[in-house]
Amino acid sequence: MLTILGKKQLLCDGIARRSFLKVGGLALGGLNLSTLLRAEATVDAPQRHKSVIMVFLPGGPSHLDIWDLKPDAPREIRGEFQPIQTTIPGFHLCEHLPGMARHMDRFAIIRSLVGAKNEHASELCFSGFGYQDSLARNQPSLGAAASKLLGPVDPSVPPFVSLCHTTPNRWKDPGRAGFLGPAHSPFQPAGEDRQNMELGELTLSRLGDRKRLRDTFDRFRRGLDSAGVMDSVDLYTQRALEVLTSGRLREALDLEREDPRVRRRYGRGSLDAVDDGAPLHNEDFLTARRLVEAGARCVTISFGRWDTHSCRKAGDLAYKNNFVQLREYLPRLERCLLGLLDDLRERGLEQDVSVVVWGEMGRTPRINANGGRDHWPQVSGCILAGGGMRMGQVLGSTNRYAEVAQDRPIHYQQVLATLYRQLGLDVANIKVPDLNGRPQYLLEHREVIRELI
Repeated sequence: MLTILGKKQLLCDGIARRSFLKVGGLALGGLNLSTLLRAEATVDAPQRHKSVIMVFLPGGPSHLDIWDLKPDAPREIRGEFQPIQTTIPGFHLCEHLPGMARHMDRFAIIRSLVGAKNEHASELCFSGFGYQDSLARNQPSLGAAASKLLGPVDPSVPPFVSLCHTTPNRWKDPGRAGFLGPAHSPFQPAGEDRQNMELGELTLSRLGDRKRLRDTFDRFRRGLDSAGVMDSVDLYTQRALEVLTSGRLREALDLEREDPRVRRRYGRGSLDAVDDGAPLHNEDFLTARRLVEAGARCVTISFGRWDTHSCRKAGDLAYKNNFVQLREYLPRLERCLLGLLDDLRERGLEQDVSVVVWGEMGRTPRINANGGRDHWPQVSGCILAGGGMRMGQVLGSTNRYAEVAQDRPIHYQQVLATLYRQLGLDVANIKVPDLNGRPQYLLEHREVIRELI
């Protein structure tokens, strides 16, 4: 809540104010808006900017059933799905991804991703560090670092926005600010933050009364010491008012403003949670596009529940069979990704917006007794698109049963180092002071993936 001190008075509209004037309540990342905007903002940044959309698949998708099929393995390993040829010679995808198979020139697949932990949490995908390591290091996510180092593209749009859904576990984390401080936490429009965007009693017309606001600010200044605090407060208060009055962020979040033809491209999703995972809410992909177009530098998404043990609970089948679930999930994910890439291309943004799709681990090569696959942190993979990266290629491979990386192991953090590079940040040479003032690298594995550059 943006609060401006003042004496008790009766305004011309009859509303009494005692000691303060409250302007809206746009809380970002747990702090008031003016605190968030104390980031080293680059207000005069050029209109064209680089962004990242990070799609988190909670639970860890089965690499063997999506992009690393092993048709010659025994049935208890190869599973039920058939491979289909893609436009990359010799590379096959799951039969339930025919659209991606036809458009592999727009994607890059990593099959030899390493560095996962046996932990269900989103931190690995957003920061490159596992849950426990992230807590111990107070590690910031990519979105928080982009907020800190690059600032907002537009002063009225937060640089880091999360569309991740609330879950009863560690999949709900939208990306931590860590040692960069709460000012760089993501704006989360799916709850209180969205409600707080309403101005309540104070209407836009009243905010437009500059003389009244200026008088209030003057009283506020007189109540502060002379240590230079007012200069900072005045600057960030003005920026906070700009966010509240511009409406640009609210417009980006309002899908009713979108062309119905474009909305149909993504398909309709649901806000109903999938068991203890995120909803399959197709509209989040469209919202992410609208946000990066409006000026966001990083948008995080959570989509579905990919922890496909197919386990039983209290005598009932709690979660669908791995293959039943993927038959439903994969076409929806494909539609969202192809819709997003088509949308970005039509708007001239495909070279500016990098997209990554991944989960926190892979799945066991051997199918369990319930028809599911269990946790497998030894190897996993990811899908990349856009951002000016070199597409139409497959990096790395696994052994004959997809148990371990056979060649070209690539760490999660190397993917993030590459995404940082596409944002214009060289993490091999950047250190950021932590809360104690000690310079810290953002990653331990800071080598970019040379094949993508």
